[in-house]
Amino acid sequence: MIHKIAMDLVTVSEAAAVAGDKWVGRGDKIAADQAAVDAMRSAFHNLDIDGVVVIGEGEIDEAPMLYIGEEVGTKNGPAVDIAVDPLDGTTLTSKGMANAVVVMAVAKRGHLLHAPDMYMEKIAVGPKAAGHVDIDAPVAENIKNVAKALGKAVEDVVVICLDRPRHRDVIDATIKTGARLKLITDGDVAGAIATAIEGVEGDIMIGIGGAPEGVVTAAALRCLGGEMQARLAPRHDGETQRAHNMGIEDINKVFTTEELAKGDDLVFVATGVTGGYLLNGVRHVDNRVITHSLIASSRTNSYYFVERNHLITSKIEEEQQEWEIKKRDF
Repeated sequence: MIHKIAMDLVTVSEAAAVAGDKWVGRGDKIAADQAAVDAMRSAFHNLDIDGVVVIGEGEIDEAPMLYIGEEVGTKNGPAVDIAVDPLDGTTLTSKGMANAVVVMAVAKRGHLLHAPDMYMEKIAVGPKAAGHVDIDAPVAENIKNVAKALGKAVEDVVVICLDRPRHRDVIDATIKTGARLKLITDGDVAGAIATAIEGVEGDIMIGIGGAPEGVVTAAALRCLGGEMQARLAPRHDGETQRAHNMGIEDINKVFTTEELAKGDDLVFVATGVTGGYLLNGVRHVDNRVITHSLIASSRTNSYYFVERNHLITSKIEEEQQEWEIKKRDF
């Protein structure tokens, strides 16, 4: 049933992207995120689903909207779990940099892991390399195995990694193998998805990023036929206890793609905010807004891109939005 509402979910993602676009290059990542959250929440409430946010902006006392446990939709549709990042790349947006996206995953109720807000070790590959990586294996071994699975020389394998001091060992090991390194400043969801999309540079993603984003990534790779392995990486006892409180007893457990995002009816949607290697950003042409989205379904293990033109019918509304931005700048 969920795959049948994929295009409805795209309208939600598009709404967040267009709202976030208003803040591209304005130096205010908080305002950009809030605009995307507001637009996404409003769009969700018009959708015929009985939805519960399981991955969102935070706990109810931390996030007034799209908080974990919030109910969205008209309740006149399928009961679903929703994992969202209304703006993956708030800093990218505020600085006018590439690769800011809106991402969401929707699954049957109970089919998405309730991941605590902490770090998570991750390794991700596309369909051809699925089954050929091991999160506990050395970086060099994983790169060699991916090369073999893809029929490439090691020197032609592209390793995606967040550019962070914590990844010094991964970076050094990658360079030592002779493989090509692709460092990204933010947005490891898009980085992992790149490994599973033909024509997009990237063969394997390795590193530590947010656990909530890991669930969204796993859902995307389930739809795309790829693989992800992950393990929580708590920084202190408080985070370990947080994981225990959310039902994760073994903090060292390696989660498979299927354990992070279960079932055969998952939908993943992403819409570009700023242009990047995965999606085009929001564009304005005359009285139209053009959006570019990726839709993937686990039911068919297929994906497609859709570009849509949105006619701006109310110039007054657009001018009011611009005025709200200007007022905040004062």
